[in-house]
Amino acid sequence: MREELLEQLEEWHEEDEFEAIVDAITEIPEEERDYVLTSHLGRALNNLERYEEAVEQFLSIAEEGQEDPLWHYRIGLAYYYLEQYDNAREAFEAADGLEPGDEDTLEFLEWIRSKTEEQEHNAANAAVSAVEAPTEQAFISADMDVTDFWDDGAEAADSYTMAPPTDDLVESIQEELVFKLPTAYIQMMKVHNGGIPRRRFFPVQSGDAADGRIEITGMLGIGREKKHSLCGEAGSRYMIENRGYPEIGVVLCVCPSESEAVMLDYRAAGNDGEPEVVHVDQRHPDKITRLAPNFQAYVQGLVQA
Repeated sequence: MREELLEQLEEWHEEDEFEAIVDAITEIPEEERDYVLTSHLGRALNNLERYEEAVEQFLSIAEEGQEDPLWHYRIGLAYYYLEQYDNAREAFEAADGLEPGDEDTLEFLEWIRSKTEEQEHNAANAAVSAVEAPTEQAFISADMDVTDFWDDGAEAADSYTMAPPTDDLVESIQEELVFKLPTAYIQMMKVHNGGIPRRRFFPVQSGDAADGRIEITGMLGIGREKKHSLCGEAGSRYMIENRGYPEIGVVLCVCPSESEAVMLDYRAAGNDGEPEVVHVDQRHPDKITRLAPNFQAYVQGLVQA
């Protein structure tokens, strides 16, 4: 009977039937659940984004889990999405110590490092803002350095560039995309709405791109009227629905190859959070390359050829 249950739990997991897993295990009296069943329950709660409940379950088997890298990984994941980054770091470091080199564990540790740096940066900015709040354009120029950023003379610029968006248009586009756009991006588009950047290359670690950098040909602006705008005829929804790009967020920049794009990735932040910026290459569908922790860092990281 137990083996049949465990097989069923794995089958439900593969089919994303996480509620069925929770229902089946919670029907078993708590005192009769062992380490394996509680681990299954915690994993299912993580997948349902019920992270506080997941932590509670994992802590109930903490003593048995100390030598299990999966226990540390799973509770670390829950802590990460609860934004308890110190606890998450401790858990993932323990997982890495027990099973060194696991790619997912190392990726979470890198994300935690970036999130921590972002929090420190935001705290510093908040302290500066408390002394003197900059105007919107000053914020863009000082923090994002977009001076001479756009190449308005480029042949394809007209298929991207639009008038600055109104607040009503921004709200409408966000509702259509079902994602809250980054504040820094909105501010930048209110100064210059989409176009061809002069700095079109983003350096990456060797192996992620043939020459160690990701090239873009244009950045989508906020609107519908131009072909290459977020909700235009060749915009974000078109690329996701017709070209098979992953449902992780919003297409931000197009690349020379139709199989590549730069996207705002909301998987970690949620639809209303601050997305990371990633590169997607459909020739390698299982690989999504993280470029920057946020839009501002992405713009600052772009370089000229």
